[in-house]
Amino acid sequence: MTSQPPAVDLERADLVLWELARTGVAMVQLNRPDSLNALSPDMMAALWATLERLNDDPAVRVVVIAGHDRAFLASADIRSMQHRPLHDVLTSHTARFWFQLATLEVVLVAAVSGAAFGGGCELALACDLVVASETARFAQAEIKVGIMPGGGGTQRLARVIGKHRAMEMVLTGEPVDADEAHRLGLVNRVAPTDRWREEALNLAAKVPDGPPVAIRNAKRAVQQAEETTMSAGMAAEPVRSDVRNE
Repeated sequence: MTSQPPAVDLERADLVLWELARTGVAMVQLNRPDSLNALSPDMMAALWATLERLNDDPAVRVVVIAGHDRAFLASADIRSMQHRPLHDVLTSHTARFWFQLATLEVVLVAAVSGAAFGGGCELALACDLVVASETARFAQAEIKVGIMPGGGGTQRLARVIGKHRAMEMVLTGEPVDADEAHRLGLVNRVAPTDRWREEALNLAAKVPDGPPVAIRNAKRAVQQAEETTMSAGMAAEPVRSDVRNE
């Protein structure tokens, strides 16, 4: 089965590129290298349009989101937020992007090299799996320009690495390197600088190539563990006889 390119706005199409890299695995390339892939509103729109269409493509079960060697995504659109009231920032259409990501059923893998600061760290946190190059650095750096992290950064980070380490990253804005991120549980795997994309694709390929129902339900159940009680989360798991993908 051949996937068709997402029908994104042609003015935005060059901001996000994609290809079916392996059976069932799409590679999405963030493509603003001159600005270190800063997450502008246009890039958010292009990325969401791409992910939404891949999510609905039966030929795709996993999407790898990659940046470039120097940066995964260096920041959100901080300049545009600095002089706006907090209420405007929180209720803008760009704020909805982060809630939309949580609705995707396809498995998301972040392939991170270089800087993943601000919105870059938040995008990695929003993914299901993270593979980092040895050069990767993660930071919630917003505090250094006088704003607080958004995009679920404070909430997801605390759930992943714990309150006190999250407080340190959020309140100081200082980065952690790939090895420290792996130790904290923020990263699944650390790869050599010349193999980070390949390692991300290798991990993505380990998601079984079969009926997608179990995979998508399993992803949803693990996500629910972050937001609910143990008993409610266990209720999201089927009994053994209901597991078949019919």
